[in-house]
Amino acid sequence: MARLKMRTLRELNETDLRDRLDQLRSELTKLRIESSKGTLRKDSGKVKPLRRDIARVLTRINEMKNK
Repeated sequence: MARLKMRTLRELNETDLRDRLDQLRSELTKLRIESSKGTLRKDSGKVKPLRRDIARVLTRINEMKNK
C-alpha cells in the first residue's frame, strides 16, 4: 500500500477513513505476526511507515470530530 499523505486523507469522508484504518491495522497485524515468527525479512522496513500512516488516519478522524 502506498504511503498516505494528509492531502489525500483530507479528501476522504469518515467511513472511507475507517475502512482505510481497518486495512492498515490488519496489514500491521500480519507484519507483526511474521516478525514474531522470524520470517519478516524484506518487509521489515514497512512496520514504522505503516504505524505512521495509522497515526495520520487517526489524526484526521479526530480532526473531523472536533469540527
